[in-house]
Amino acid sequence: MTPEERRAGASLASIFALRMLGLFLILPVFAVHAHTLPSGGNTALVGLAIGAYGLTQALFQIPYGIASDRFGRKPVIVFGLLLFALGSFIAAVADNLPLIIAGRVLQGAGAISAAVTALAADLTREQHRTKVMAMIGSSIGLVFALSLVAAPLLYAAIGMAGIFGLTGVLALLAIVALYKVVPPAPKLLVDGGRTRFAQVLFHPQLLRLNFGVFALHLTQTAMWVLVPAALVQTGGLPVAEHWKVYLPAVLVSFAFMVPAVIAAEKRGRMKPVFLGAIVLLLLVQAGFGLFGQGLWPLALLLTAFFVAFNILEATQPSLISRIAPPEAKGAALGIYNTTQSLGLFLGGVIGGMLAQRLGVDAVWITTGGLCLAWLLLGLGMTPPPARAAQRPA
Repeated sequence: MTPEERRAGASLASIFALRMLGLFLILPVFAVHAHTLPSGGNTALVGLAIGAYGLTQALFQIPYGIASDRFGRKPVIVFGLLLFALGSFIAAVADNLPLIIAGRVLQGAGAISAAVTALAADLTREQHRTKVMAMIGSSIGLVFALSLVAAPLLYAAIGMAGIFGLTGVLALLAIVALYKVVPPAPKLLVDGGRTRFAQVLFHPQLLRLNFGVFALHLTQTAMWVLVPAALVQTGGLPVAEHWKVYLPAVLVSFAFMVPAVIAAEKRGRMKPVFLGAIVLLLLVQAGFGLFGQGLWPLALLLTAFFVAFNILEATQPSLISRIAPPEAKGAALGIYNTTQSLGLFLGGVIGGMLAQRLGVDAVWITTGGLCLAWLLLGLGMTPPPARAAQRPA
C-alpha cells in the first residue's frame, strides 16, 4: 500500500471508531440507567431506545449512499456526523425515555457507513481494498471491546448524560479528522448515464453479498441475547468482568484474520477464504448449541466467532465495491449497509422471541440454518476479476 492509501485506511477507520465508540459505550450501561428515569420499568420503551438507532440506520443508508454518488462523499459524511452529534446532545439533556428515543432516532439518521466505505474504496486500489476494509472492521471490533471496559467506569464518573455528550463530541472530532487527515476525495468520473437503482438492487452477485451481511449481523445480535447470560450462569463470570473474555477474543482473532486477508488478496484465494469463514461461523453456531457451557468453551467459541466475523467484515464490503458499477458504488454500499442494519435489528428481536418461547436451542438452530443457507448461496459466487493495478484518480 502507498503512504496515501495507508493514511486513508487509518483515518477512515478512526472516523468509524470515534462514531462507533460513542454508540458502544451506551450499550453496557443504558438498561441499568433507564431504571432511574420515568417509565424506566417499561422494557418495551427501553428496548426501543436501544433499537431505534438501528431502524433509522436502515432507512437512511441507501439515500446517503446515492447522495454520496451525486454530491461527493465528504459533504454527505459531514451532514451525517452533524445529525449524529445533534441526536447525542439531545439525548444528553433528556430526562425521560421518549426524548432519549428522539435523540437515538436522530443518531441513526446520521447513517454514514455507506459513504465512508465508498470513500475508502475511492481512495484505494483494488488489490489493497480488502486490507483497508479490514482496518475499518478491526477498528469496530477494538472499540467494542474497549467500550465494555470503559463504559462502567465512565458511567460512574460522568453519568449517562456525560456519555451521550462525549458521543456528540467524538462525532464532531470525526469531522475534523475527515478534513485534516483523510486524503482529498477523487473526482467521481461517470461514463455514460447513471446506473439504474434497480440494476444494483437486483444484481445477482450483490444480492448474495447483501444476504450475507444480513445473515452475519442477525446471527451476531441473536448471539448477544444469549452469550452474556451464559458467561454469568455457566461461566461464573460477573458482567463487569466480561471484557476479560471479549478483549482477548478480539485480539487473538486479528492474528488469524490478517493472514486470511493477505491470502485472499495477494494469492487470489478470495472465494476459499470467504467460504471458509462462513463454514467457521456455522460451526460456531453448532458449537454454542452443543458445547456452549462453561467459561473456556464459551471463550474459545467467541474467539472463533470473531475470526469468522472479522474476515467477513473485511471481505464483503471490498467485494461490493469491486462488483458494483463505479457510478453506483455508494448506492450499492447503501443497500449493503441497509441489510446490515436490518440484520442487527431483527437479530435481537428474533433471538429474544425464540429464546423466550422455544428455548435457547431454537436460537442456535435458527442462526445455524441461516449460515447454512448463506454457505449454499456463496458456493455460486463469482469473485470479480482483478483489474489493472492503478492509483485512484
